[in-house]
Order: sequence, then structure tokens, then C-alpha cells
Amino acid sequence: MIHHVSVGTNDLAASRRFYDAVLPIVGLLPLSAAADGLGYHCGQFHFSVQVPIDGRPATVGNGSHVAFAAENRAMVDRFHQAALANGGSSDGAPGLRPAYDAHYYGAFVRDPDGNKMEAVTYAAA
Repeated sequence: MIHHVSVGTNDLAASRRFYDAVLPIVGLLPLSAAADGLGYHCGQFHFSVQVPIDGRPATVGNGSHVAFAAENRAMVDRFHQAALANGGSSDGAPGLRPAYDAHYYGAFVRDPDGNKMEAVTYAAA
């Protein structure tokens, strides 16, 4: 089981606006906010957004993304809409991804720093 995932940011205020709007849709609630980072949780799982501790700019991992489980397609759609309304950009509109699985319904977004996030469900329409 994964305990936590952390992504870097160069603009904590923009990240807070984005993640405070997007993560509650998939069940992650705000846990903490500090001058150097934000924390969200759902049960034992934690997601954090941090200014890099080495003082260098945050960068995006090419080929990496974080996927959040959604209960249904409407939740995936709301995740995508909230991301776009709060400083994110689309990297794949909500829809079926039959190349992954016949029932795979997902949406891909980029946060304000360019980190790739996804909401996905296998639930029927």
C-alpha cells in the first residue's frame, strides 16, 4: 500500500487553489498548510504539494502521473471541470479509454506546475 505521494510546486498559492478544488472530489481532504507545502488525506493515504527542499525549482517528471480513483463517471467529469476552472489544463478530456480497458473512463489534467493528474473509474455510465 502506498503511504503518500508528493509533487513539487513553484507557486504554492496557485497549487492550493487548484488542489483545494480538485482533490475533495476524489475524497482527499485538506490536512495541513504551511509556508512550504500542503497536505491532503483520505484514510491512511496522504498527498502533498511541496516547494522543493533543495531550493531548486520544481520540475515535472516526464512519463509520470498520479491517478485518483473515482466512484463514477460524473466524478471524473467534475474532477476535470474543477481542474480547468482552477488553473489547470486538460491533457485528455473525460472519456472511455478502450486501449486501456473496455470500461476505463478517465480524464487527464495538468496542475499549475505541469504535474499530470488523472481521475479514473471502471463504473458504468
